Amino acid sequence: MAGALVLVVGPSGAGKDTLINAARSELAADPRFAFPRRTVTRDAVAALEDHDSVTPEAFDRMEREGAFALSWRAHGLGYGIPHAILQSIAAGRVVVVNGSRTVAETARRIIPQTRVLLVEATPAVRAARLGGRGRETAEDIARRLEREVPDRLSDAVRVDNSGSLESGTAAFLRALRTITAE
Repeated sequence: MAGALVLVVGPSGAGKDTLINAARSELAADPRFAFPRRTVTRDAVAALEDHDSVTPEAFDRMEREGAFALSWRAHGLGYGIPHAILQSIAAGRVVVVNGSRTVAETARRIIPQTRVLLVEATPAVRAARLGGRGRETAEDIARRLEREVPDRLSDAVRVDNSGSLESGTAAFLRALRTITAE
């Protein structure tokens, strides 16, 4: 099997981190898959996220020094995917990362083996999840829910994560296995 980047994207509150964490656990013994940590300019909430936290200044320095294969800004934060993923992909591994719809085209240019997995959930489910995080005001949540990113991802594999964790995880794992079978 050839290596690939699976860029997991979707709106805030769709459950991307939760599904990635569940897949990481389920696929821990499968050497075909890698789940690298991304770097974010925000402290991680251990139960929800798995990333390296850095200051904005450290992030800017890392970005200038080429530490990231992909990086972007969203919601006032910097996000970076480590440069080391390129070696994992070249070695034939499927690298699964939480990304952004806004960098999908850039990812495809840099890594032609990029596949996009779009996690979706209903607005009501997303609002409840965002509120449950306790990180944002009601106004911030409303802005996140209103944010529309043009859907240029017609070829994305879509996963509806509006239901239970079990059903979302099963759909996510099916999608990953479909992508690896290509």
